[in-house]
Amino acid sequence: MQKKESVSCHSEKKESSNCNHHCNGGEMHESCVSLVPIFNHLDGEQMNVISKVIRSNSYKKGEIIYKPGDKSDSLYIVSKGKIKIYRLSEMGKEQLVRILTAGDFTGELAVFSESIHESYAEAMKDTEVCMITRTDLQELLRKFPSISLKLLSEFSKRLEDSEKQTTRISTEKVDTRIAQFLMECVEDQQEGTEFALPMSKKDLASYLGTTPETISRKLTEFEELRYIKQKGRKIKILDNEGLLLV
Repeated sequence: MQKKESVSCHSEKKESSNCNHHCNGGEMHESCVSLVPIFNHLDGEQMNVISKVIRSNSYKKGEIIYKPGDKSDSLYIVSKGKIKIYRLSEMGKEQLVRILTAGDFTGELAVFSESIHESYAEAMKDTEVCMITRTDLQELLRKFPSISLKLLSEFSKRLEDSEKQTTRISTEKVDTRIAQFLMECVEDQQEGTEFALPMSKKDLASYLGTTPETISRKLTEFEELRYIKQKGRKIKILDNEGLLLV
């Protein structure tokens, strides 16, 4: 399973306060900076410097934030809401890459050079995004070298997660893919064995390379085998060992 070049099983992070379309400065920018792991290790004065170069936008559910071919020249930080990153096959089939919630970011490749986006970014609910242009981000990296180390760490994790996901889809049967995803969701819990699926069955099917019908059928089979218990989108793991052997 992936997190940033991937889908997170974590519960959604606490979201920041509301902001109107095309917000400017103030508390929202500070909130954006404090949410992001590559920035939140900095002190207050350094965060204030970053806040000054941030611009903000809000998007309605279903609105496209960027699409393949669009210029990639900014880092996008989710302040509130949820965004899905996906690609379309030549046949028009959607392949979910990852889901972003408050504190997550995308567009980091703009740090290195001007390029174009290869994926779609779509708001899954009303969403607010903070953006830092490539020029401003490069200047921040020069001022605060520790950000570079955080970015490299994030790149390394995304590459590892991407390779894991590619291997999973190409070599493992669908039962195993679903079982592993459920187990990873449990591992992300602070405690307990119950969690809410972090996405719809349609998006989960896209992420795991199958169909919504197969997801529903397999979850029902797992429930009949008493591996899990379902209640709406909530799932409780009853038999860890059983799922590990799927």
